[in-house]
Amino acid sequence: MGVFQKIGNALARLMYGRNGVDQLSLAIVVGSLVLDLVSMFVAPHHLWLGNALYLVSIAAWAFALFRIFSRNLTKRRSENQRWVNWMWRMKSSRQNAKARHADKAHKYFTCKNCKTICRVPVGKGKIVITCPKCGAQIHART
Repeated sequence: MGVFQKIGNALARLMYGRNGVDQLSLAIVVGSLVLDLVSMFVAPHHLWLGNALYLVSIAAWAFALFRIFSRNLTKRRSENQRWVNWMWRMKSSRQNAKARHADKAHKYFTCKNCKTICRVPVGKGKIVITCPKCGAQIHART
């Protein structure tokens, strides 16, 4: 057995029963790297701001390491699931907004009560839209 295989086996034994690297930990590490780079460029001009960003970066690194080596798997997995759900909502809402902007045959209105997006054809003039979810009426011009 080679030296590198022994090191790999030792790391595998160390990480057994621990959280490991997940999407949230990776995002925290990337965020701390970005903060570290920003602090390097800001520090020559504003020393206190550069130092503050550097300290926040170090705290983010420590939090990421805490998450990676944590044995409380249920809590870390629920945190990661909330992060993944939030990222998915942001990504899908951006994609949906892009698709609505590209649709020139329809106009979209948001219900003030329930925030449902209602689609109506363009060129119908002044109309009253009834929200399919809550029944509220929207007076609009297409």
